[in-house]
Amino acid sequence: MLHFLWDSISFQTFLIFLTVFLLIADYMKQRKPKNYPPSPFSLPFVGHIYLMNFKNPWSTVEKLAEKYGNIFSIQIGGISNVFINGPRMVKEVLVNQGENFLDRPETPLSGDMFNKKGLIFSNGLLWKQHRRFTLTTLRNLGLGKRGQEECIQEECQYLVDAFGEEQGNPFNPHLKINHAVSNIICCFVFGNRFEYHDKDFQRLLQLVYETVELHGNIMSQLYAALPSIIKFLPGSHHTIMKNWRSVRSFIDEKIDKHKENQNPSESQDFIDSYLQEIAKDNGSDTFQENHLAACVMDLVFAGTETTSTTLRWALLYMAMYPEIQARVHAEIDRVIGQGRLPALEDRNNMPYTNAVIHEVQRKSNIIPFNVPREAVKDTVLDGFHIPKGTTVVANLTSVMFDKEEWETPNTFNPGHFLKDGQFCKKESFVPFSLGKRACLGEVLARSELFLFFVSLLQKFTFQPPPDTTLTLQFRMSMTLAPHPYKICAVPR
Repeated sequence: MLHFLWDSISFQTFLIFLTVFLLIADYMKQRKPKNYPPSPFSLPFVGHIYLMNFKNPWSTVEKLAEKYGNIFSIQIGGISNVFINGPRMVKEVLVNQGENFLDRPETPLSGDMFNKKGLIFSNGLLWKQHRRFTLTTLRNLGLGKRGQEECIQEECQYLVDAFGEEQGNPFNPHLKINHAVSNIICCFVFGNRFEYHDKDFQRLLQLVYETVELHGNIMSQLYAALPSIIKFLPGSHHTIMKNWRSVRSFIDEKIDKHKENQNPSESQDFIDSYLQEIAKDNGSDTFQENHLAACVMDLVFAGTETTSTTLRWALLYMAMYPEIQARVHAEIDRVIGQGRLPALEDRNNMPYTNAVIHEVQRKSNIIPFNVPREAVKDTVLDGFHIPKGTTVVANLTSVMFDKEEWETPNTFNPGHFLKDGQFCKKESFVPFSLGKRACLGEVLARSELFLFFVSLLQKFTFQPPPDTTLTLQFRMSMTLAPHPYKICAVPR
């Protein structure tokens, strides 16, 4: 009978039947529950990809928010994303109902790289135990204490010397800043800093940089939307995985060396502490070497890329706004002078410089959509039904550029953080996110930003190269970064 039916059906009829079947299956799969957040017209299979501006995705989100309100949904391939916009709703998701949106969704790339391990992409009890362990360990190693400040001050001097070697000539500061910032987290994780000319360290930072950049590539974004198809095609998503394996190999070698030289009664760094915890955990699923490698990769990536990118934006803004740079110089000269290193205790006496650093963070907006969350249970949000497992994106851009919260949201204006000449932090300043999954390295990052920025401005005036016009155009990657630029660090 089946053979007879097959012979009697033409190829064209079969294609029509197959197409109708796939359309119905896609419709059933993508059918939304009652009272789900509104969305634009969706195409079969690809959803709203036709609407997305991959070079500037938040411009698309901003337009949709104007039309549909502060909660709406977008279908990207087979994944439905609910976007949350505005200070009130972002706080509702990340803080007020934070327990309902505590998990991370597994994207194709995060699944390939981390498989729900580490500090960023793990969930549930595994995440809670590792976050608690990491915070405790880093504090025991000096995070937030005098030892941390001295470590950063020492690295500041290395960075100032590296800038000074350029003798005021044009150079790209990216690699030098990356080296300096990465060395801070490396001291905590590996127990030592690396010389700037160390080839293995240079290779590691190059892999980190390239991997971050490739996340903004069109093929990487399409892989996130249509993994079952794109995985068979060549592209940046394969290079990311190749780089990731090389980074993992570097970290595994460091872990092996720690195991060889381990002193069970003494812990020098994060890896030592974790290996001791593995021994105490006695073979359970919580603390294992593959979890350790994922945690180290998280710490190195997050501890390098975000702060480094912010400092690159800071120097670019100083070169483009010389009048603001002059006021920072004047405050540094008045409070610190040239005879000693900047210290964290200077921050309270330098309201304008502190305001400039905060405005760099606000305006550069390096993680515009935060790291996505996932609903851990069915939740009602502002009257809309959010089913368990839904990916929720808290749009931090809508908070950091909110017209009701900021006097001139689209202008670089340190006055946003000043009141009667004193520093004034705003509730809508959320570069480190909010709630229980906010950046665990916030204290370290804030210390680094102040000390590195002030140390560089203490010794140099930053200027565009002759006959060069600098630009604030950005590159979309894992973070929002400035286009590569050259700058002149003229000794003061």
